[in-house]
Amino acid sequence: MKSTLLLLLCASCTFGAQQTLAQSLLWYEKPASIWEEALPLGNGRLGAMVFGQTSTERIQLNEDSLWPGGPDDWGLADGNPEDLEFIRQLLLQGENKKADSLLVAKFSRKSITRSHQTLGDLWLDLRHEQVSNYRRELDLDQALATVSYTVEGYDFSQKVFSSALDQAIVIRLESKHPKGINGKIRLSRPEDDGYPTVTVQATSNQTLQMEGEITQRRGQIDSKPSPILHGVKFQTIAFIENESGKTFQKGDHIEVEGVEVLTIKLVTNTSYYHQDFQRKNQEQLQNIKAKTFEELEQRHITDYQSLFQRVKFSLEEPNPLDIPTDQRIERVKEGNSDLYLESLLFDFGRYLLISSSRPGTLPANLQGLWNRHIEAPWNADYHLNINLQMNYWPAEVTNLSELHEPFFDYMDQLILSGKKTARETYGMRGAALAHGSDLWHMTFLQAAQAYWGAWLGAGGWMMQHFWERYLFTQDKNFLRQRFLPAMEQVAAFYLDWLVPYPEDGKWVSSPSTSPENSFINAKGESVASTMGAAMDQQIIAEVFDHFMQASKILGYQSPVLDEVKSKRQNLRSGLRTGNDGRLLEWDQEYEEPEKGHRHMSHLYAFHPGNAITKNKTPDLFEAVKKTLDYRLAHGGAGTGWSRAWLINFSARLHDGEMAHEHIQKLIQHSLYPNLFDAHPPFQIDGNFGYTAGVAEMLLQSHDGFIHLLPALPKGWKNGKITGLKARGNFTVNMEWKDGELKTASISAPIGGKAFLKYKGNLLEIDLEKGETFEFSLQ
Repeated sequence: MKSTLLLLLCASCTFGAQQTLAQSLLWYEKPASIWEEALPLGNGRLGAMVFGQTSTERIQLNEDSLWPGGPDDWGLADGNPEDLEFIRQLLLQGENKKADSLLVAKFSRKSITRSHQTLGDLWLDLRHEQVSNYRRELDLDQALATVSYTVEGYDFSQKVFSSALDQAIVIRLESKHPKGINGKIRLSRPEDDGYPTVTVQATSNQTLQMEGEITQRRGQIDSKPSPILHGVKFQTIAFIENESGKTFQKGDHIEVEGVEVLTIKLVTNTSYYHQDFQRKNQEQLQNIKAKTFEELEQRHITDYQSLFQRVKFSLEEPNPLDIPTDQRIERVKEGNSDLYLESLLFDFGRYLLISSSRPGTLPANLQGLWNRHIEAPWNADYHLNINLQMNYWPAEVTNLSELHEPFFDYMDQLILSGKKTARETYGMRGAALAHGSDLWHMTFLQAAQAYWGAWLGAGGWMMQHFWERYLFTQDKNFLRQRFLPAMEQVAAFYLDWLVPYPEDGKWVSSPSTSPENSFINAKGESVASTMGAAMDQQIIAEVFDHFMQASKILGYQSPVLDEVKSKRQNLRSGLRTGNDGRLLEWDQEYEEPEKGHRHMSHLYAFHPGNAITKNKTPDLFEAVKKTLDYRLAHGGAGTGWSRAWLINFSARLHDGEMAHEHIQKLIQHSLYPNLFDAHPPFQIDGNFGYTAGVAEMLLQSHDGFIHLLPALPKGWKNGKITGLKARGNFTVNMEWKDGELKTASISAPIGGKAFLKYKGNLLEIDLEKGETFEFSLQ
């Protein structure tokens, strides 16, 4: 039913008194003593962690393609269609445990060690021991890390950035000391199980060079040792420029003497991106040699701000920069609230996405871009049962749509690999995607146990991002050229994968698991595989629905589409409730060994999906509440990313107080001093999930209308946000005071019709291309 907002409308009204946006700044009074205190920089491909140490400064380096091995190292699992059919018969007989075992034995390559790896470290041996007035900071508005202090009464400063335009990490040191800067500049890389991994040499008084090839001597496949002695090759060059003083070539390092201003320009290229990566290094180095530090810095800032400044968010907070960031976290742990830290953490997620995902790079991995290991936790790879997807939840809504491109490019390659897996392993059409992959796009199962790795819903979940990209941009060329070809492959696999459920003959996924969770079967066994787990059914329904909707928009016809329409009508629902009113996670109402499990996969249709909404499915909406209450009552959301998901769930429930409670708990329990998300250990998905959750609290557009401030907590009494995106390609600005919307504007770059909702009232607007609708509430 349509009602009217109580609006004071005007053709060109302006916002009232503007809030002064606080600078988005992390700052500290001491150097980083551990990696989780260092400050991250990145240009999408090249990353750095700046420690700010005074005696021996460490700048840990990363490049996104540094992986061991190659695309043809490992074949598929041994399983075949006959093995699959036998597993399905075991499930029909209630032999879930045997099915689990056979699923792993036949279709999984079991535990794998093949990790994204560190590029190494740049060391600056400065020998500054006794210092005062120390300050270390990361300016999110300019993507600059700076260190300043006084040594022997004279000022010293360091500035670092990673430029996307010039593909370089640039460092400037300045000293007012009459003796200038003195010390050594070194490059190094950790050994691989005791073996050197690089050669380093100073090739001139100004040039330091490091070369190597990624190996994994403790690699494994099928849960067995499998040394990997080849991989991506790389070269790093650090070029040193000095004002006054001298630099000296000394074997594997460069010595610096009496330099007033020292600039280091560092480039890295790999064989993954360029066949002649050494030549590419020389091209990039010559390019930046010709530019001054000031030119490089300004080019970097202008490029970065074209992305970061699209969205601005502030919450009223007195003296927001008077307390160091690490101390702010400790104060929240003591029970205090910190609105500035909450808004800073939102900006930090956008900063990390800009820094770890640019068009033409690899997508942000499990640690984004920043990884100090030769053998990283969970390989710092791509987990497709929520982690990679969560990394990109903020992309569209926070106006960073082009940063989604690496995700789509990666998915295109997974589709090619998945077609081979579907055909040769399962004897099916389309593309089969499992829960994990890496640089080389493997799509076979990798699980030593069925409950955490025998899941094939990844393809459908990945395709949701393609659909969301279309909804936010309304780009029919993307829908036709990128979405439809990939979606047809994913849909075709699910068409062949489905089997009739014995009780009602409806189509279900089999074998089917719920990511990383298990249940107690009729025999009292803790098992994972069944027929038609809720998440699989929800994802397949969504795949079919989106494929049909896209085909209708584009006027597309195909035999696969005809099959989708037929099977969608008889697909078993993944939206079923148990006797206590909770959504069922599996095909039946089983006991759960982990009642507070961190994954809440059976709520996929609620978030990030939109099949369950308060407006369209009120009964299921209430079932979601009961499900979350139950999980939390049993200790759920113990990890950072899981807590971030709960912020999003709470926002979709329109419960601002619940969302704010989980924001505070995330800061209290799941945040390192440098604001990295603590799984623990570090996983970046919690950072991205947090930013998406805050956006979801302020703006929602998944239910057929643009909902303004749907989950505003009481603690956010006064605030402002500009530049958020709504589905339909609308840009939204809002300001609120005393918990009430004060002013808002909605602009339409391509024009369009939309419904605005605020506190139960609905208003229809129809905008021409480039038109802006502005209003204020009295």
